[in-house]
Amino acid sequence: MTPQPPPHPRNPEGGIRRVGVEIEFAGIVPHDAAQLVIERFGGHAEAISPHRLKVVDSRWGTFVIELDAKYAHPDTKVTNRPPKSDAEWDLQRHQMRVDLHTKTRELIGDAVTGLVPTEVVCPPVPWNELGDLDALFDALREHGAKGTDASLLYGFGLHLNPEVPSLAPDSLLAHLQAYLLLAAWLRDQIHIDITREVLPHANPFPKSYAIKLLDPDYRPGLDQLIADYLVYNPTRNRELDMLPLFAYLRPDHCSELFADDMIKPRPTFHYRLPNAQLSAPDWGPTIEWNRWQKVERLAADPAHLASQAREYLAHHAQSPMSRWLDKLRDWMNE
Repeated sequence: MTPQPPPHPRNPEGGIRRVGVEIEFAGIVPHDAAQLVIERFGGHAEAISPHRLKVVDSRWGTFVIELDAKYAHPDTKVTNRPPKSDAEWDLQRHQMRVDLHTKTRELIGDAVTGLVPTEVVCPPVPWNELGDLDALFDALREHGAKGTDASLLYGFGLHLNPEVPSLAPDSLLAHLQAYLLLAAWLRDQIHIDITREVLPHANPFPKSYAIKLLDPDYRPGLDQLIADYLVYNPTRNRELDMLPLFAYLRPDHCSELFADDMIKPRPTFHYRLPNAQLSAPDWGPTIEWNRWQKVERLAADPAHLASQAREYLAHHAQSPMSRWLDKLRDWMNE
């Protein structure tokens, strides 16, 4: 499948925009998944810990493949902590502590293999080469990888991290507004799995936040945009998680959320909504990128964006019996 071009194909530095991709699945352990990466994109594997490794020097850079379970991996706060002193007993006791911690985490990983997903975190891929990454998804499918709909226990997702076209507050606001307007349509198109609906990882934005952002008089600077986001969304579990981008733009922000080890500051949108639809033979990151382009195209059309925002606000002032999704479907069919 061919990736659709974004309305703004280059990043703020003038380079081709790139897209990070993360995929969760069952049925293939990390070492075997790493071999599939090497066979298609080159590079070689380096072990980080028994259940986490990376493929370096691939076509696009470094892939990280791991069991998606925090306690299956050594904690660097333990392994990197220096010994109390250079005394021989303190050095030995420190090494015993590190060895015990590392072995315990390895045993936990052994115990949960098959119960928790394997995750492949791809390096940033130029958007116009995204179709080539579909080959990895085909290989995962052929070798028995199981996606979201293979079990009610599988709340697996695919995450896209599109590099932002601009860091200007007006551009970030426009993309947030466009997403809020199209979120129901995206959920309808993706057919969000019931398990993922129940789990908190990709929760929808509250309607009160949408109404605030779509108000025609709302024109915040960056700090106000971040402050309002945190008031209405004090969590990383949003379908479009803005925390990595905001942490990148404001690394010294006082919010405790920005200090969370799970927040990786980067100049991207963190789009968490799609299922890991590995049961579908033609499914892959390009399909989800092309759906995401509906958001980018709406954000790049100020007149259409303002018109749909007005209609959204008018609609939600009406009876709750009316259906916003029906309007979205009509727009998409026009």
